[in-house]
This record gives sequence, structure tokens and C-alpha cells, in this order.
Amino acid sequence: MELRLLATFEKVADVLSFTRAATELGYAQSSVTAQIRSLESALGVDLFERLGSRIRLTEAGERLLPYARRMRDLAEEARTAVAATAEPSGPIAIGTMESLTSYRLPPLLEYFHHRYPGVRLTLRPTLGDETRKALRQGTYDVGFLMEPETEHEGLETEVLAPEPLALVAAPGHPLATRTSLTNADLADARALGTEPGCSYRDLFEAELREWAPPFMEFGTIEATKRGAAAGLGVALLPKVTVTEELTSGTLVELPWKAPFTLFTQLAWRRGKRLPAHVRLFVEQARRLVSEQRG
Repeated sequence: MELRLLATFEKVADVLSFTRAATELGYAQSSVTAQIRSLESALGVDLFERLGSRIRLTEAGERLLPYARRMRDLAEEARTAVAATAEPSGPIAIGTMESLTSYRLPPLLEYFHHRYPGVRLTLRPTLGDETRKALRQGTYDVGFLMEPETEHEGLETEVLAPEPLALVAAPGHPLATRTSLTNADLADARALGTEPGCSYRDLFEAELREWAPPFMEFGTIEATKRGAAAGLGVALLPKVTVTEELTSGTLVELPWKAPFTLFTQLAWRRGKRLPAHVRLFVEQARRLVSEQRG
């Protein structure tokens, strides 16, 4: 079996679309279809069921997928071993989220840009569930998570730092002069939030479900901060994302402590042998992101 055919099979199995797989691999769709048919012919089995415009793996395809991933990993390990004395190079697909990309990762990205130009970093903006799924499937090499749990099924996890949260509002907000706040005190305060699926937004919403009306959803951190600064409500955000506004006085931190703790984490698929350039990324993420605690 050719590694090229297995790589194409793995991509189609991950995205369950010949069209999308062709786009991500840089092939024509006809080439992807031909490669899958060639692999099916070599194995003597159908790997996908065609269901109109949709496809799904057959039982044979399900059995082949873990072997295809292991052969891909072994081939990468062999390439790394042969080029062990060369300058680190190769692609790294990274799942991340807005708060980390904008506020935690710039020193790490700058370091690799200047020190290891042969390492090609691709950032994929996804939230927790989607990131974990992509890591298990092998679509991402590593992924950054910001969650209360630090152990995840099928993944190896490196905890980089606890991630402090801050409940913020405009200086003129009615709650800004309070010295302490309970959940009940937030009943009349409009809560502002980023998109659903974001861990701190979902946990905050669950915490206030008994007391507060539905969230006013802004989608991004920057939009949420602007809404809070305009006096539209209160927002729970990672403290690192509002440091500048708290310093300038655009926002103030309210005296409410979240009853949950989040951790910034780096994760990859359990059992996967990380190539040297990916191990280097993990090491530098551990060093540079952990140094930014608080």
C-alpha cells in the first residue's frame, strides 16, 4: 500500500467529503476519487459507503483507519530520524482559540518565526470539543485548550498554567461600587458572552441560569469587551484578555469570584510519536506560555 494513498484515505475519513479532502490536500477531486478507488482495488474491499451526496466509512474502512494513522506516524518518525542532524522543519497544525491566539501565543509564534523558519505553523481556530476531536482524528498535531478538566480521553495533556478569570463591567455600572457580589446580585445584570462552546462562557452561563436572563451574545472577546465598556452588561473573561482595559480604566473588575478554575493546556493524541519539530514546539510552549502566568 502506498503511503500517498493511505494519506488520502485518512483525510477523506476525517472530513467525510471527497470535495473537502481534495481542497485540503491540494488535489483535484477526480484525483482523490481515483486514489481511493485504487486503494480499494488493492485491498479488495470498499472503504466508503456512498449515500447520495454523503459518504461514511464501511466496517473495513473503520478497521483500516488506525493502521493508516500508525503508518503515517511511523513514516514521519523515519523521516525525522534520517534528518535528525538537520535544522528543525516541517508543518504543525495547531488547534487554538481566540483568547490564547491573541494574548498567550504571540511570544511563542514570534520565537518560531525568527528562530526556526523551517517549522511551518498553521493555526486552526476551534473550541474545546472540536479541538479534542481533531486531535484524536490526527487532523491537528497539537491543540491548546482552556478548560477545567486536565485529563481527556485519548489525549496526552500538558498543563501550562491556571487561567485566572475576571468579571468586568464599565466604571459607571451599578455594580461597580459594590464590595462583594453573589450570584443573586447578578440577577438584574445583563450578562455578555462570547460564542457557545467557549468553556468560561458556558460555565458562567450555567452558574447564573437560576438567576440571570439569557446571555447577550457577542461572539468574540473584543466585541464582548466593547459591549461591557459601553455599559451593556457584565462579562466574565480570562484576565489576560482585559489587562489593558483594567489598567486604563475602560473596564473595572467586579468583586465576584468564579467557583471554577480553568487551565491552559497543550494536548496531542495519546500514543502518537511526536516528530522532533513538534516536540520542540511542545517544549517551547511549556517554557514561553508558562512564563506568562497571571
